[in-house]
Amino acid sequence: MVDKPFHAPAFAALPVHGRFDYSAIRGRPALEWPGGARLAVYIGFNIEYFAFGEGLGANLAPASAQPDVLNYAWRDYGNRVGVWRCLDLFDDLAWPTGAIVNTALYDHCPEVVDAFVVRGDELIAHGHTNAQRQGALTEEQERALIVHCRDRIARAHGKAPAGWLSPWISESAVTPDLLKEAGYSYTLNWCHDDQPTSMRTRAGPLWSVPYPQEINDIPMIVGRLMDGKDFAQMIIDQFDEMLEQSRSQALVMGIALHPYLMGQPYRLRHLRRALRHIEAHRANDVWLTTPGAIAEAAQQAWA
Repeated sequence: MVDKPFHAPAFAALPVHGRFDYSAIRGRPALEWPGGARLAVYIGFNIEYFAFGEGLGANLAPASAQPDVLNYAWRDYGNRVGVWRCLDLFDDLAWPTGAIVNTALYDHCPEVVDAFVVRGDELIAHGHTNAQRQGALTEEQERALIVHCRDRIARAHGKAPAGWLSPWISESAVTPDLLKEAGYSYTLNWCHDDQPTSMRTRAGPLWSVPYPQEINDIPMIVGRLMDGKDFAQMIIDQFDEMLEQSRSQALVMGIALHPYLMGQPYRLRHLRRALRHIEAHRANDVWLTTPGAIAEAAQQAWA
């Protein structure tokens, strides 16, 4: 038997997004936060509204035939009770938040959004409802959604949002382009780094501010069935390690929360413990801030 000659297959380079180039966390230009802080910490507080009897939504129990009253009501607890308990905690600590809002809230419970505006918090557009995925839309439909959210928030509060988080982190191939063209300056959709990244779009650069998918109550508590006390310990461990790492370079730590999860009393107690731990280090190289302020600081440092 004669062996056939071996011909190595021709492997092509894999498809890439083209939005930014690879950059190792080491060796980058210095990034400085205001006041010489080393670690920027923000809360991304997701306030969402879901359609009754249709569409997507996180589930406490296996989904039932619509109308799925159990899971709908569990989520609605967040806007009726949980959000207000969390606001009390944020007020007690004097913490700013990035309020990530569905514009459907203006039709059903506008006082929820108003409460964050009164605090001076940043409003971040989060689509119209988390009952739908943005990435399934046509380009024209997606553009209309992005513009609607910009204009609805601006009309209500006199200022257009600078930032965007897609419902379910769902993007199309042109989402960053549409965001930049509509006047947004940053997105929270990408979780690829611990520092901001400048993304290329057809209308110019768009900042990506790190948004967590690990220190995030949805994937941890709903997806991995983690207990509230363990999620709180994750926040503490993430903070302690990132504070140590930030001695050598400035970093971003986000904490992603939803009021129908962390506003449940027993989880709120553990969240309070975690945030108080961070608060104890507030004067120690820690900048408690918002995603928009982080994007602005990165622009000033790296423009």
